[in-house]
Amino acid sequence: MNHFSMRNRKLEILLSLMVCSVFCNSQAFADDADLAKQLSNPVANLVSVPFQLNYDENIGAAENIERYQLNIQPVIPIELNENWNLISRTVLPVTYQVYNESNLEDDWGVGDIVQSLFFSPSKTSESGITWGVGPAILLPTASEKTLGADQYGLGPTFVILKQTHGWTVGALANHIWGVEHDDDVDAISSTFVQPFVSYTYPNSTTVGLNTETTYDWNSEEATMPVNLTVTKVINLNGQLISVGAGARYWADDHDASPKGWGARLIASFVFPKK
Repeated sequence: MNHFSMRNRKLEILLSLMVCSVFCNSQAFADDADLAKQLSNPVANLVSVPFQLNYDENIGAAENIERYQLNIQPVIPIELNENWNLISRTVLPVTYQVYNESNLEDDWGVGDIVQSLFFSPSKTSESGITWGVGPAILLPTASEKTLGADQYGLGPTFVILKQTHGWTVGALANHIWGVEHDDDVDAISSTFVQPFVSYTYPNSTTVGLNTETTYDWNSEEATMPVNLTVTKVINLNGQLISVGAGARYWADDHDASPKGWGARLIASFVFPKK
């Protein structure tokens, strides 16, 4: 076989491998895209452990504080019967705060846990609507007083969404009242509203946009970061992970909150049912 023929043969083998790779991975792409869509659903019947790292700056009246906050957010569905699921969603923040141009020492530690339990139908409605409702519980687990409310809280939470043709559109909300606190401290009364929209491509890439509005009824002040993220499901040595990043802008703020631009990194470990 001459040199030209050998080169053609190698090219044929390379092209065959490329075609085979695309064909063999087409089902994997489809499965990964389905997982990506489920991750866009807060009450999907899917075990996942998201790690969400947020960076914000210009915090406080002097705008001299930087904050790195890692939210650990395990989601565990529990099948109650053939018609209903109970979805446990936990948010545990781990925070590191830097006080620039100040004599204060940096703060770091865990914050208060917000535990949500959603009772959700196991099947999507004929109209394509998925929903869940239940309690939201605030647990005073903060290791530093500056990182938590130092009181127990309780209130309702709900989520509603629709998924069609790659799109996910919906909203999640809760309201928490303080139920046990010191006499010299106001009971918290806080509303959280998170409308969201995302689109998942066939290659499992998801582009998402949401706002996370928190309104404090005691101070009558609100904050609203707007988040734009891009994520993709990858297979790392057999472990499925949705990884991504994004930017955030504080469209509404107050003296104690962050201001301007921030950033977000995401890594969600996924454990689909066998």
